[in-house]
Amino acid sequence: MNKHFQLDRLRSLVALPLAMLVAFTLSACGSQPSLPSGERFDEPDYNYVIGPGDTMEIFVWGNQELSTTGIVRPDGKFTTRLVEDLQASGKTSTELARDIEKSYGEYVRQPVVSVIVNGFVGVPEQQVRVVGEAATPSSLPYSQHMTLLDLMIAVGGMTEFAAGNQSVLVRSHSGQQQSFGLRLDDLLKKGDISANMALKPGDIVIISESWF
Repeated sequence: MNKHFQLDRLRSLVALPLAMLVAFTLSACGSQPSLPSGERFDEPDYNYVIGPGDTMEIFVWGNQELSTTGIVRPDGKFTTRLVEDLQASGKTSTELARDIEKSYGEYVRQPVVSVIVNGFVGVPEQQVRVVGEAATPSSLPYSQHMTLLDLMIAVGGMTEFAAGNQSVLVRSHSGQQQSFGLRLDDLLKKGDISANMALKPGDIVIISESWF
């Protein structure tokens, strides 16, 4: 049998299921419900907690030699000049400061400690992720009052291959993930501010690819 004929036949066999998969994906994206209007700008009760990769300054009042700076390790721990392997990830700066005071109390009389976070990464549960056809797919620390428009500006918008109005927001609620349709084309290309919405820690934005 002619090799070119065999190759063409193989391509046709692969193309059919691929086309069916693409159609199914686009249909699934387009069928996602919109976020209820009453929840579009519902902001969470949010307190930033320290995460691996955060840069911190530990200031000990009256004991400059004990003050230090450093980065939280990937295992979520931090070492000071007196205490090794303090758990930092998952705590607020105030909680960590009290933990350090307690540990330093064995060496220093009534220590007063402040923890200042200078570089923010955050724990995964408090990050916002953008994947797919974003100009710069990224994982960013959530900021209070952060909106979908803010996020899209931070990642540089969408690529030319994006199907913005078929994009999806994945949000965790009571331990379960829910998916909602987004109108990114309307927001970014038409300036339709009604397509904007407030984000929450842990949100994932999936920007679909246009196949046509």
